[in-house]
Amino acid sequence: IKMVEALRHGVLPATLHVAEPTPEADWSAGAVELLTEAREWPREGRPRRAGVSSFGVSGTNAHLILEEAPEEPRAEEPREPSGVVPLVVSARKAGSLARQAGRLAACVESASLAGTAAALASGRAVFGERAVVVAGSREEALTGLGALARGETAPGLVTGGADLLPGKIVWVFPGQGTQWAGMGRELLETSPVFAERIAECAAALEPWTDWSLVEVLRGETDPALMERVDVLQPACFAVMVGLAAVWRSAGVRPDAVLGHSQGEIAAACVAGALSLEDAARVVALRSRAIAAELSGRGGMASVALAEDEALVRLAPWAGRVEVAAVNGPTSVVVAGDTGALDEALEALAGEGVRVRRVAVDYASHTRHVEDIRDTLAETLNVTAQAPVVPFLSTVTGEWIGDAGVVDGAYWYRNLRQQVRFGPAVADLLGQGYGVFVEVSAHPVLVQPISELGDVVALGTLRRDDGGMRRLLTSVAELFVRGAAVDWTGLLPPVSAQVELPTYAFDH
Repeated sequence: IKMVEALRHGVLPATLHVAEPTPEADWSAGAVELLTEAREWPREGRPRRAGVSSFGVSGTNAHLILEEAPEEPRAEEPREPSGVVPLVVSARKAGSLARQAGRLAACVESASLAGTAAALASGRAVFGERAVVVAGSREEALTGLGALARGETAPGLVTGGADLLPGKIVWVFPGQGTQWAGMGRELLETSPVFAERIAECAAALEPWTDWSLVEVLRGETDPALMERVDVLQPACFAVMVGLAAVWRSAGVRPDAVLGHSQGEIAAACVAGALSLEDAARVVALRSRAIAAELSGRGGMASVALAEDEALVRLAPWAGRVEVAAVNGPTSVVVAGDTGALDEALEALAGEGVRVRRVAVDYASHTRHVEDIRDTLAETLNVTAQAPVVPFLSTVTGEWIGDAGVVDGAYWYRNLRQQVRFGPAVADLLGQGYGVFVEVSAHPVLVQPISELGDVVALGTLRRDDGGMRRLLTSVAELFVRGAAVDWTGLLPPVSAQVELPTYAFDH
């Protein structure tokens, strides 16, 4: 053992218990000498070797030659994962929550931020009083935890009470208006789950498209490309499907899904009523038909009116402008011929009605769509399956429960008929659903949903804010309202465990 350690350290140890060399040996012959003091043991171009002889009292002798092992490469110090993480704090009472935050701040001063987040996510029970600090640095974490300890607000700090969620969870998939340049760039870099699902979407869309989904989502293409409906709709579809996978990875499961216009294609895919390949076929070929035959002929706009009042005010343009969608009690979408729509919107704005153009040059959910009925009948050959997640149709107002319902003919009706989104939300509220998560790159339906009653309505990403910080904040907003979340699915891998401070009990 002594010589193994000598080889390892490169030091020849001094011989013990020797006052002077024995006179029985001729030390002047050869190069053998006693080590009276330790000295460096150079290699001199070859491995170090040592001979060891052991003489046992019983007469058993052992002799061996030791050679040093090859030098192992020096292990690098593990790097702390970079990026934004959630620091999840909970307690039974508000006072304990504040004290817990103070203790965690002291821990974060010296411990790994990612390691602390992992320990909090996997090693602590979850209580009713909840808060999450979304932080990308130690400084941000300390600022958020300090504010929580003092009962103040701070950037990245999300807090909530112990109230239970007001009902079951609905995932909402919107239609137009959620897109923005580079809407998938950050998550493609920081979320393996999102990147993997987008790659699957790209493979499913590839037979029907002549452009790169990943390049479009990264914002690496000509901005004019995103103005094409046959690019825009499939790209938004892919983002919604990708974000749904991320929510699932966080342990959040929908009790039902709901789609608005083209968003129903993503809803059908997520619910299991369409395979990813069939959903990609529908969104790609249908948007291609819109681009070829409907673009340039019409337009759409959001109008702050109730459906009945909108119909009365649009009477002068009957047959040319229609109510395309009912989003809420005081929110509709109107669509129609370009010239007639211009006149109607000008008249409504002049009467003090709030109007907002939708950035499209076609009129979905109007008689215009009838011009592509035969095209869609020829191309939308899909296998409609029974959904595994409850799926409420905004076309029929009924639950889709059987196979064969969302076939090619359904997707024509989805584009032609009025979107009954507001009434569908009202029906869900009456059936015990009260939490609506809009799964999209930007929330466009949260406001009309909120107008329908005492609900929790929140988005996922926001325009020009599409990274992990925004995503974690949205998940935190749901968590602090009482939802169960598996935070480990959103955290980077860590190599070292962090010992957390003990729970701050009330006394």
